[in-house]
Amino acid sequence: MSYLLLFITGFVAATLLPASSEVLLLALFQQDLSPAMLWLSATAGNTLGSCVNWYLGREILRFENRRWFPVSGDSLQRAQRHFKRYGYWSLLFAWLPVIGDPLTFVAGVLRMRFSVFFVLVLLGKGARYAVVLLLASQLFAG
Repeated sequence: MSYLLLFITGFVAATLLPASSEVLLLALFQQDLSPAMLWLSATAGNTLGSCVNWYLGREILRFENRRWFPVSGDSLQRAQRHFKRYGYWSLLFAWLPVIGDPLTFVAGVLRMRFSVFFVLVLLGKGARYAVVLLLASQLFAG
C-alpha cells in the first residue's frame, strides 16, 4: 500500500497541481521499505504524471481561441520560445520545481515526439529519485 501511495503522490506532484513526493519518499525510506521499489514507484508515478502534462499540452491548442483558455497567447509564445531555445534536452530537468511541470506541458504543445519526451523525462526523474535515495541512505545511516 505504501508503494501505491508513493506512486499516486509522485503522479500528482508531476502534474500542474501543487504536491511534493520527496517528503513521502523519505518517510517511507525510514520505514526500511525496499529502496528499489521506492525508486520504481516514485519514478513511475512522476513520469506518468508528466505524460499527462504532455498530453494536455498536445490537445489544448484546439481551444486556444476560446474565452476561457487558461493561458494568454503571449505567455504561450514565450514558453515555446524558451523551450525551442534550450531544446528537448531541457526535459532532463523536468523534475525541477516551478519550471519542470510547464516544460512537460510545452513539450506537448510543441508536439514533441512522445518516445523522445518519455525517455528524457524518465531519465531525469529517475536520476533525481536515485540521488534523493542515495543522500537519504548516507544521512540516515547508522
